[in-house]
Amino acid sequence: MSGFKLPHFGFIDPDSLEEYYDVNIPFNDTEIQIDLNFNNKTIDAARLETVKQFIENIRIHDLANRKHMEADYNDEDGDTVKFYLENHLEELGKDELAELIDLNSKSSEHEKQLLKKLHLVRVGLYPDTENQFATFDYSIGQEITNYLVVIFTDENGNMDYMTMES
Repeated sequence: MSGFKLPHFGFIDPDSLEEYYDVNIPFNDTEIQIDLNFNNKTIDAARLETVKQFIENIRIHDLANRKHMEADYNDEDGDTVKFYLENHLEELGKDELAELIDLNSKSSEHEKQLLKKLHLVRVGLYPDTENQFATFDYSIGQEITNYLVVIFTDENGNMDYMTMES
């Protein structure tokens, strides 16, 4: 088969792209989705090489993103992660929370415990988009909430910005 081989996706023809590709892969004792999104029917092979390198370094990007989320949480001017955690501590029922945190601990520790439960669920790649190259979606559990902490990065994994989405 001709084309460009990407990790987890196999061969992709840079001269005849589909609009959307997705795979689920094991990641840190769970499963995440990686999707490729193209606006054009063709792409330069060098750009696919960038995609390949990015996919191969998802673990490194995830570790960097975790540091960004923790920094946002600890920053008195940061609002994304703190709001996400506070909102879920207020809105979730005790049964749902009991599956995630130790309700017998001090209430001041609940946010920190919930922060540790935020995990990567999806990486979206947009190699032919000018603004953001990738989005990383984090959740405390997709069966519990539709809300996500989303981190937008460039092709090197450098954070552009962070937001909460549903």
